[in-house]
Amino acid sequence: MLETPLGWGLLLLLGSFTGVLSGLLGIGGGLLMVPALTLFGIPLVQATATSLVGVLLSSVSGSLRNLSAGELNWRVSLLLAGFGIFTAQLGAWLADRLPDAGQSLAFAGLLLLTLYLMQLRQRLQKTQSVACPANVQTQSVRVLPTAGIGLLAGLLSGLFGVGGGVVMVPLQMLFLGETVKAAVRTSLGAIMAIAVSGLVQHTRNDNVLWIPGLCLGLGGVLGAQLGTRLLPRLSERLVTQLFRSFLIGLAVYMAVRGFTQAG
Repeated sequence: MLETPLGWGLLLLLGSFTGVLSGLLGIGGGLLMVPALTLFGIPLVQATATSLVGVLLSSVSGSLRNLSAGELNWRVSLLLAGFGIFTAQLGAWLADRLPDAGQSLAFAGLLLLTLYLMQLRQRLQKTQSVACPANVQTQSVRVLPTAGIGLLAGLLSGLFGVGGGVVMVPLQMLFLGETVKAAVRTSLGAIMAIAVSGLVQHTRNDNVLWIPGLCLGLGGVLGAQLGTRLLPRLSERLVTQLFRSFLIGLAVYMAVRGFTQAG
């Protein structure tokens, strides 16, 4: 089905939707792309690798827009990426060696962890809005916590085909004192290099399906442009509620898939 115009159109729509979420929430879109690709019958490790193509292109698109608007802190993005590229290689190496069932169950666990991190992010955002004006940003870069966040994001990116922003954003708010919008933008910038690193290793393992990945990426480019433009003016409440519903549904699907594969 992926080799037909209908399949390409579905992938473009999927990429556009995840690109919007990427720009709004600072995620690479892989949380949705990977389970969706498995519905097409693609093995999980190939879905993981292929989603990184879309993750890369959508993060480039969103970051270029943020850069042109003068809203991207490259110092933090580069530091996060500098550590994340190493563990992205490790994650991709592990993904090629884990059984499909185990990786499916682990992905379901990641989706549930994401729900908690989104709630943490909301609490931090409310605390920030009371403690300081929304336009105040931390000027100094704290190397050790930034390194830890980058290392974790890289591992998740290579292992699960996600950008890592869904983990980076609340951790940046918690440990680096960034505002939510600053964290979204810097994490999206870091995702570019991290996704490249994971793709290099997955390409060596011959796991990347380039045409489906490029279809996802093209849709992601369009969607990320819209998402980053909406970020300064759109309330996240409705988007977050919808995204939470998707995460619960996808977690159930991946868990069932994992137990089915194990049986």
